[in-house]
Amino acid sequence: MPKIFINNKEIEFQEGMTVLQACELAGAEIPRFCYHERLSIAGNCRMCLVEMEKSSKPIASCAMPATDGMKIKTNTQMVEKARKGVMEFLLVNHPLDCPVCDQGGECDLQDQSLYYGFDSSRFKENKRLVKDKYMGPLIKTQMTRCIHCTRCIRFATEVAGVSELGAIGRGEDMEITTYLEKSMTSELSGNVIDLCPVGALTSKPYAFEARPWELKKTESIDVMDAVGSNIRVDSYGWEVKRVLPRLNNSINEEWISDKTRYACDGLLKQRLDKVYIRRENKLVEASWDDAINLISSKINSTDNDKIAGHIGGLNSIETINSFKKFLEEINVKNYEFREKDFYVNPEEKMNYIFNSSIQGIEKSDLLLLVGANPRLEATILNARIRKTYLKNKLPILSIGDPGDLTYPYKVIGTKTDDIKQILEGKSEINNLFKKSKNPLVIIGESALELKSGKYILEGLKDFLHKNKFINENWNSFNILSQNAATVGALDLNFLNKANGSGNFFDKLKNHIFELLYFVGSDELNFQKNNEFIIYQGSHGDRMAQIADVVLPSPAYTEQNGFFINLEGRLQKAYKATNPIGNAKEDWKIFNLICNKLKNKNLFTNYKDLIDDSLSKIKDSKNIDTLPVTQTKKINLSSGNFYSEDVSIRPIDYYFSNPVARASKTMSDCRAEKILNIENRKIG
Repeated sequence: MPKIFINNKEIEFQEGMTVLQACELAGAEIPRFCYHERLSIAGNCRMCLVEMEKSSKPIASCAMPATDGMKIKTNTQMVEKARKGVMEFLLVNHPLDCPVCDQGGECDLQDQSLYYGFDSSRFKENKRLVKDKYMGPLIKTQMTRCIHCTRCIRFATEVAGVSELGAIGRGEDMEITTYLEKSMTSELSGNVIDLCPVGALTSKPYAFEARPWELKKTESIDVMDAVGSNIRVDSYGWEVKRVLPRLNNSINEEWISDKTRYACDGLLKQRLDKVYIRRENKLVEASWDDAINLISSKINSTDNDKIAGHIGGLNSIETINSFKKFLEEINVKNYEFREKDFYVNPEEKMNYIFNSSIQGIEKSDLLLLVGANPRLEATILNARIRKTYLKNKLPILSIGDPGDLTYPYKVIGTKTDDIKQILEGKSEINNLFKKSKNPLVIIGESALELKSGKYILEGLKDFLHKNKFINENWNSFNILSQNAATVGALDLNFLNKANGSGNFFDKLKNHIFELLYFVGSDELNFQKNNEFIIYQGSHGDRMAQIADVVLPSPAYTEQNGFFINLEGRLQKAYKATNPIGNAKEDWKIFNLICNKLKNKNLFTNYKDLIDDSLSKIKDSKNIDTLPVTQTKKINLSSGNFYSEDVSIRPIDYYFSNPVARASKTMSDCRAEKILNIENRKIG
């Protein structure tokens, strides 16, 4: 390996590294503003200046390739003087408004000026004034503070895949703006706030809410989709003030979606904080004892076959497991987690997870989407696909047209007949598979909702297995789940086991059930007839409005919980705030009802619940590790083929769950999106 000398210390480095990266290997701290390891190199700010042997002036370490034998010094008088000069220029036009800036306490410019700044400026000219730009309901701008690092522009173009930010003017007249001053249309737009090293771009919903040192910081897991992005929940008292990303190279790197970041204000709205019972067609406040007594009497007076349970997509495995155990305790076999009737095969974990892993996308050399829209179903995963496309020129094909995915793709068909052609080796893309070493096949839930759902899943699995694309080193078979609870529910086998004619959804549609117990099930397509409905959840959303008994439970930030993301990776979310009002943890509610019915508790304590839940998880017991699934002996099956259109189910991205629907910010984003669509139609 080549070697470089940093402050007379010999360091080995990899080919392609910059001087800045080599300095970091040596433990030398290099200040920077424009440089970011996940973005292209711009070399704008010049703050990263270092001294190089035989160079008459300092060099920008971020833009200089490291070479063998190079001698660099980072702590000389020349370097310090140069950096102080750069800092003086950066502060020439920067407003002295730190006390009112939301970036205060987290500002790179503020931190670095403490070391490289001066107590006074030699420049007496008037500071420039730049008009603030409109960037939508999420990003607040104060463009006079901008130091032209261009991080936001590079992120929008390279990572988000929307060329909507750019620069006009030159020198100190340069301005960052959106084209025609329209809002950013990317679902990742909020990340420019984290990237901005000054207070030019800040969070509009969070403006003047709190200072960073006032907030309690809790590491957790996102539940807005199935990706399992690592997040930090910042709370003040019982209120969640903001959600920020945590670094995890295997999952979300250091990005999060706008829904993950901003839906948190929905935790304050439309909350269920009291028990309600429907009397004379009105929900009136009641006590826990009254509710438990009523539920118990209704369960006792209803046949077991006429009772059913359904659990929503935001629930942890502890909630799913305790709910299942409760239903089995009262001999109920009708239970489901799916919001729509799509095909699943829970026999092997490989059948329902993203086997290639999110990070594994970067190894792929061919991608086939089948009835999937990664941009709206798994925004962070979509960003990883775009990254791979830019890096490796990844060929991307799709059956079904998902719309704009932020990268080019080719629609090779819109019917199940096109899938059949592939499986029979008669498609034009079969040759591409033969040439590929690490292909990816991503199957969306829209494809599995078809009558041919079983044929598609089992057929593609068989095809990949026969072509040796499923092995110990690489597994091309991937299911794109939409909800945080999906993989956990399948691990726990939370599926209808009742005998008789018709599945759960048929019985639901035909009003066979007399008593329904919904746990956060607000996305289920259901119209009430004469059923007695128990709703347990955190928000007064769709099902709470038609329920006969409403039981308040905590939101995802108000209780500890394990989640399993779409890769099958076990993750733990930690409690950030306390439940509001009279809300009780889900498992404790099931305990209360079971105690009333059977005079026994389901679980003695929370540890007992965790131990029981984790013991039932398939293939993976360690936190934040990928499961080791069986690839040698695969159970193959087959399904009936039907000629059908592969249409991708529309997704109301900003209103996808009760927390998001309660969020004013998500409502504003949705309205902005609708407006942009209408304007494009007019244009």
